[in-house]
Amino acid sequence: MGREKILLAHGSGGKLSYELIKGFFLSAFENPALSELDDSARLDPVEGRLAFSTDSYTVKPLFFPGGDIGKLAIYGTVNDLAMAGASAKYISISFIIEEGFSLDTLRDIVDSITLAARQTGVKIVTGDTKVVEKGEADQLFINTTGIGYIRGGVDISGRNGQVGDLVLLSGTIGDHSTAVLSQREGFQFQTDLRSDCASLHGLVKEMLDASTKIHVLRDPTRGGLATVLWEVANASRVGIVIEEEKVKVREEVRGVCDLLGFDPYYLANEGKLVALVPQSEAEKVLEAMRENPLGREAAIIGRIVEENPGKILLKTGIGGHRLLEPLSGELLPRIC
Repeated sequence: MGREKILLAHGSGGKLSYELIKGFFLSAFENPALSELDDSARLDPVEGRLAFSTDSYTVKPLFFPGGDIGKLAIYGTVNDLAMAGASAKYISISFIIEEGFSLDTLRDIVDSITLAARQTGVKIVTGDTKVVEKGEADQLFINTTGIGYIRGGVDISGRNGQVGDLVLLSGTIGDHSTAVLSQREGFQFQTDLRSDCASLHGLVKEMLDASTKIHVLRDPTRGGLATVLWEVANASRVGIVIEEEKVKVREEVRGVCDLLGFDPYYLANEGKLVALVPQSEAEKVLEAMRENPLGREAAIIGRIVEENPGKILLKTGIGGHRLLEPLSGELLPRIC
């Protein structure tokens, strides 16, 4: 019975640790680099410049409509690399597990990680497992680190926004936060409200195939669209004007926002991206986006201006302007 749940001994480095690593992780993630089970992985060289990213995942609940913590960890890391124009190649993954956690649930999460890694073509080459006493963590936390390579001729950075660039958004906003919150709080909707959790690597590749002159890529996760645009505006020292009527928000998301007083521009997304593209390149990049299932609702939502550097202005449907300022606190904790 005891072995159906995580015990402190699973993190001791002894027999149970070995069984957990061999039975759960190695069998699921097996590849030559990982199979050596050394303290560090020996990797083949990658071509081009390297991109390197790390992140931690504490989402609550662990499973939500459209995803789970395992899928989120892989896709999130692949997406962070993609926002530098990089193709993910290697990932490390570490688990911090609370004593008493169900081994069946862990197996489900590992299966989800395996599928996500296979879909994105990334190899899990090293990792770690720690077990903490019951009550000292909330079930399971995951940390990942990813390495990828950037193709030649690509220079993407939040500092590269230029006056005249157009702002492209790949789809609706606020789906992930709303789906996770609804699952957490037990809200019931007649429609299928799901997280947009997805890997953006294929979409980015097709965008770069259309044009390597993309200046900025960002995935609007925590803090949402407003926050990521504010970060870019300050890094590039430009102003950004967004047209409200061009930004798509699902009715279910609007309903939750109206009910709870949230603003969809600040809600997290896990399968959307924002691109700043020279006006001369925007139409062909937009066309490439719309050819991909993750970009079918892509639209040009605004432009970069010289006025009001570091500010985001939302042009409303009645012709006024609203200032989108960064959040001063956490709107929705444990969302990713």
